[in-house]
Amino acid sequence: MSDTAILPGEAAAGAPKDRELLLRADNLVAGYLPGVNILDGCSIEVAKGELVGIIGPNGAGKSTLLKALFGLVKIHSGTVTLGGDDITGMKANALVARGVGFVPQNNNVFPSLTVEENMRMGVYLRPRVFDERWGFIGELFPVLHERRSQRAGAMSGGERQMVAMARALMMNPSVLLLDEPSAGLSPVRQDETFLRTRMINKAGVSVVMVEQNARRCLQICDRGYVLDQGKDAYTGTGRELQADPKVISLYLGTLAEENP
Repeated sequence: MSDTAILPGEAAAGAPKDRELLLRADNLVAGYLPGVNILDGCSIEVAKGELVGIIGPNGAGKSTLLKALFGLVKIHSGTVTLGGDDITGMKANALVARGVGFVPQNNNVFPSLTVEENMRMGVYLRPRVFDERWGFIGELFPVLHERRSQRAGAMSGGERQMVAMARALMMNPSVLLLDEPSAGLSPVRQDETFLRTRMINKAGVSVVMVEQNARRCLQICDRGYVLDQGKDAYTGTGRELQADPKVISLYLGTLAEENP
């Protein structure tokens, strides 16, 4: 282990010591089939107002971690807490009501519905807040107001990603889980996605982002985790992980070549 990256469970250098913990996963063991675990003792922490990046090689368990946090993958052992409350294994609809938003990598919009109809689906639990939240979305994503009557399925990949992120924000989540938001997008659209993610975070939403573009992820995140074989192998600030020789050698070099 280098002097830069730090061991799981330690406080990230440069992170405020008095930061208020919002979301915590402790020693998660989880998988899609009984006896077949993708996560094997994974732990992460997210403070209020943080943007946390999750990177690692293919098959490390990155997307599985987000799905476990959102109640879509069976947790065999370990705990998940939100604001100090145990939410381990809670169903997705209950988590949405508690302020957890999730944007999956695929099938993340209703293609036959218009942009506005997608937004209304985002507040199906609290339809009365539509006007208020739709106004907020217009400030973050003005193009969605301009195209409110367009079917989501007729939009570009980057625009559909925008719709998916905006819909997840309609319920005013305290934390937003993003699963590879830049996947399949052009370089220009990737830049826009990273910019919007940071804007969402600056607006007061904590963000946990799994990302294939490891270097760009670490450039914008406050703290990052490197997953390997279902465990949090390294953690530190984004700057620390970018500069750590072992992280560069084992993860960033290969990932950078695959995702320039």
